[in-house]
Amino acid sequence: MSVKSDGFLILDFGSQVTQLIARRLRELNYYSEIKSYKTPIDEIKKMKPKGIILSGGPNSVYEAGAPYRSIKELQEIAPLLGICYGLQLICHDLGGEVESAQHREYGYQNIVYHNTFSDFSSLQKVWMSHGDVVKKVPKGFEILGTTENHPAVVKGPNILGVQFHPEVAHTENGNDVFKYFAKMCGAIPSWNAGSMLATLKEEVLKQVGETSHILCALSGGVDSSVVATLLTQILGAERVHCVFVNNGLLRKDEYETVLRDFEGLGLNIKGVDARNEFLSALKGLTDPEQKRKAIGRVFIEVFEKTIGNKNQFQFLAQGTLYPDVIESVSSIGGSVTIKSHHNVGGLPEKMKLKLVEPVRLLFKDEVRRLGLELGLPAKLIQRHPFPGPGLSIRVIGEVTEEKLKILREADAVFINALREKNLYDKIWQAFCVLLPVQTVGVQGDGRTYDSVLALRAVTSSDGMTADWYPFDFEFMREVSNRITNQVKGVSRVVYDVTSKPPATIEWE
Repeated sequence: MSVKSDGFLILDFGSQVTQLIARRLRELNYYSEIKSYKTPIDEIKKMKPKGIILSGGPNSVYEAGAPYRSIKELQEIAPLLGICYGLQLICHDLGGEVESAQHREYGYQNIVYHNTFSDFSSLQKVWMSHGDVVKKVPKGFEILGTTENHPAVVKGPNILGVQFHPEVAHTENGNDVFKYFAKMCGAIPSWNAGSMLATLKEEVLKQVGETSHILCALSGGVDSSVVATLLTQILGAERVHCVFVNNGLLRKDEYETVLRDFEGLGLNIKGVDARNEFLSALKGLTDPEQKRKAIGRVFIEVFEKTIGNKNQFQFLAQGTLYPDVIESVSSIGGSVTIKSHHNVGGLPEKMKLKLVEPVRLLFKDEVRRLGLELGLPAKLIQRHPFPGPGLSIRVIGEVTEEKLKILREADAVFINALREKNLYDKIWQAFCVLLPVQTVGVQGDGRTYDSVLALRAVTSSDGMTADWYPFDFEFMREVSNRITNQVKGVSRVVYDVTSKPPATIEWE
């Protein structure tokens, strides 16, 4: 996906929250795309961004080997916004001075603005995370706001720089920075469901051509459902061949329900029962990364068998999302891979198929809006996210059919209770995790020694950050009683009250 007119290019210098910059801009209806800070200047020129944003990063600009690129050549293309490290790089490269701070600033800080600058008057309590500061701004720059110790808002010729992080939720009214910068750039907010659909149609046709056939991997979740429907509407059902694999790791009755729903949507869909293959591949595995990789390998093997006449297909479609890519691959190669995703990283050469991933650069909420634009039913679009590896990463330790049965039944009880109490749509994602722990219990007059089940429910806008949902005690009591009474094999129920970060949403 290229930066469109009135869109922004974000150059990533290694910050763990760079992706939030894109989120904020898209929430304001401006298209944004993230690229490595190493992106060649000719490629940036071809993108014709309305503005360029330089992200934060963990390095010091004055150290040897720190991420660098010429600010002057970027200035010639579009206005610049520097955030944290981005600000420091701008100042350092244009003749200012950056040094290690005597008083480092982490967490909340208050900003005092100069009397001549009122645009950020509502933006005073901000979130900072830096050990270096701008000691001297370049010639022609002015300091518009300061904290107790250091410059916090700086402006130069066609340049805005902030030492804090407007992209994180902790910064109050942080979107004011992006609105101000968009106004500087003369950008018009035009990124919405309609423009998304038009853009994706254009790019799909450009990639796959007029005659290619596509094998579409369906998981039953929102992302792959939107991709399958999008491709079918663009290319026709005769060219888009959907495959829904029963990997034995689905929720209760999901295989039959999904097949029925998709057939009703007019998709060309084929169901494949591969439960034995997946469970055999998972046998003896306890490490979550090994489980993910095994599942990814078997998916490829199943698709190979499904293809039959290999010459019929030229592409494999997947519902890969931006967060999948973010957590699997660093934009600059330096930040930590949080977890690998089975649908990220390309295909084996022997498959001789090219990947088509039309929503690869979209966030979950954008995919949902796109789905509604395509005419998909709201009930399908609002389903909670479900991981590609399925229940395998919700069984901590080795995966067995017995454990999966327990987990399916408990999950059904939990989700049904959410729907009964009208809580399902208030929650981003809810599920159960079966722990490799057994505890003593008492049922009737007998002693039990069964598994511990953890409940997880979080609120989020995009899955990048999340908070646990504060159920009332009566609901928790009712769900716990239902599970321990109705699901054989569970003796104790606990609730996960950890946010993301420090935890991830899924346990594995």
